[in-house]
Order: sequence, then C-alpha cells, then structure tokens
Amino acid sequence: MQESGQDVRRFLTAGDRQTLLCFSHLRWAFVFQRPQHLLTRAAAALRVVYWEEPVWVEKGTPGFQARLSPEGVLIVQPHLPWGCDPDAAQRRLLDAMLQEQRIADPILWYYTPQALAFSDHLHGRVTVYDCMDELSAFAGADPALLARERALLRRADLVFTGGRSLFDAKRRDHGNVHLFPSGVDAAHFQPARNGLADPDDQRRVPHPRVGFYGVLDERLDAGLLAAVADLRPGVQFVLIGPTAKIDPAALPARANLRYLGAKPYAALPGYAANWQAAMMPFAMVEATRFISPTKTPEFLAAGLPVVSTPIADVVRQYGDCPGVQVAGTPHAFAACIDQALALRPASWQPAADALLAGMSWDGIWTAMAALIVRALAEAPPPAAAMPV
Repeated sequence: MQESGQDVRRFLTAGDRQTLLCFSHLRWAFVFQRPQHLLTRAAAALRVVYWEEPVWVEKGTPGFQARLSPEGVLIVQPHLPWGCDPDAAQRRLLDAMLQEQRIADPILWYYTPQALAFSDHLHGRVTVYDCMDELSAFAGADPALLARERALLRRADLVFTGGRSLFDAKRRDHGNVHLFPSGVDAAHFQPARNGLADPDDQRRVPHPRVGFYGVLDERLDAGLLAAVADLRPGVQFVLIGPTAKIDPAALPARANLRYLGAKPYAALPGYAANWQAAMMPFAMVEATRFISPTKTPEFLAAGLPVVSTPIADVVRQYGDCPGVQVAGTPHAFAACIDQALALRPASWQPAADALLAGMSWDGIWTAMAALIVRALAEAPPPAAAMPV
C-alpha cells in the first residue's frame, strides 16, 4: 500500500504522541544540515528528542541541559566532568531523561553508532540508522566504531543512506536499506536568484565572487584552493563556515581568499545571491569517499553554477547537469571556474530545476515516515507507560 503524507501524519499522531529519540554526533546549533532538515519535519508529527555529543567540563557531577529549539525539537546536551566514564555516565543520564520526560518505547534514530555504548539497553519500537557519513573514515575515528556500526546494523529495522556510495556499501550488510540522497529546501534558496541585499561583511569584496559554505575541516583541499586562488587572482573566493578538527591558521592565506566565518542557515541565501558561481573544493581522500554534499542542490537552487572536485556522488547524481562541472586538478578547476562565470542562467537552470523538483526535504521525510509507519505496524505493542 502506498501511504500519502496525510495518511502518515494521521497514523503517527494517533493516540499518545509517539517520541522519536535521536542520537547524534553533531550539535543541533552547529550547522543546519541533514539531521536538522529531517527532524524539524518529523517534529510536526512526532515528539522529537535530540541527544547531542557531550560537553566536557572541568569538574562537577554528570548532568544534562534540555532546551526546546525554535523548530520544536527537544535538545538534550550531556555535561560530563573530565575523568568520568562517558558511557556509564551517559547511560545514567539517558535513563534519568527518559524518566523525567516519561518516554517509553520511542522510535530510536541513530546518526552515530558510538551512541550504542550507552543506549544498547533501550528497545525502541522501531530502530532507524540514518547513515549520512562513513564516520570511521574521518581523522581520529575511534577504532571501535566499525564494530559498533556492525552491532547497530544488526539492531536496526531500517537503514537510510545519504548517498549512492553509502547505499552500495551498507546494503551488503543489511536487508532493508533505502537510498535518500541529500534534499533541498528550494523555497529557502530560490529568492537568491532575484537579488538580495549584500551582507555587511561581504559588501566590500570585489566581483566576480565564487563562494562556498560548509564546515571547513579535513575534507577541504587546502592545496587546491590555494593553487586556484593563485591561478585566478582576479576572482574573489569567499568561504563561509566554522572550522573543525583543523587549525584555522592552516587554511591558505591569499588576498583573494576571504573567510567570513560561520553564518546561520537563514543568512545563506543573502550571501549566495551576491556570488556569481559556487565551488566545492573537496579533497579526494578517504573521508570524502562516501559524501553526498547537501550544498550541491542548494547552490543550484540559489541560481549558482557549481564547480566541484570529482566526488563520486556528485558525478553520479549531477554529471549530466549543465550547471555542474567537475575538475580534479588546479588548472582544470580554474578553467571550469571561468566557464561557470560565463554561463547564462537559461543554458542550465531549466535542467537543474527539473532535477531539484524531485529532491525536496518534505518529500524525503514523507517517504521515510511511510517506511517507519509500516515498521511500527509490524512492531510489538508498546510497553506500559513510564511510571510517574
């Protein structure tokens, strides 16, 4: 049976409101990306609780802070003193939070297998693993991560993947894997096509501008970026986003490289509206082997042609899109920048818009929710309510 979005919402809101408990390695307020897009939509029908990675403090006893986000998601942030056992402490805090919030038999939703270390005693009615990255490939990954992912795959009822490469990898280990590549909130970015006020910290940057926003971390090809900036001194390269796991001083410094820092999601269209093209200078390393960047469709929706390094999922999904060009060397990347700056919107935007039409986050969440509904219908009845 094919459930409609209305049918899904009716099922999920019938009776007591079902809770979705998410475990994530990402802070809710860090960067607005896949978890925020999906769980904000989930919060329209479900009670959503988002368990963040812990904050480490100098001294005290383990505790947590809970706050309601503007999107209606309850954010739980553990605070752990240095020297404590983080898994044992978080297990106790998790049980206390479930008791306090009177949560029983939630939908369990994992972004990180590491959370199994303190949550493997829970038995949710349905367990979802939304695999958005191959975390074991990142610098400094815990050697135990692969074993914990295997354990999570054994427990999960549903596995969602954020790109084709991840789908191909995970379906070898699980029989119910579903491909959900990155989506786009086109209505959020399309106003950039019609012109928006240039933000104050960008106003004095000359044109032409080629921009990027995202986390500046080990996946950024700093050598490529520096070389392209040298090859095109008349182009201003604007980078927006926080740094993570790298020393900001290690970022290449050039007169035409502008680092404007982290910006809220709401502000991104204003920056993009005043660029002439976008770039994705990702390094071709193990940490980028499985990525499917959410920014590709966002740049296209904002009316920007994109130049990317040859990330597998970008090539697979956008290789035939005339608004996306792929280059693997500095000289080729710079030449593609020239071509992108010369493109007329009419030559590529209709094809890009046809592609984006089937990529809304609303549609992705509705399809995910339909799968959850089916899994809930097949799950055992819920346990007795948590005692007061």
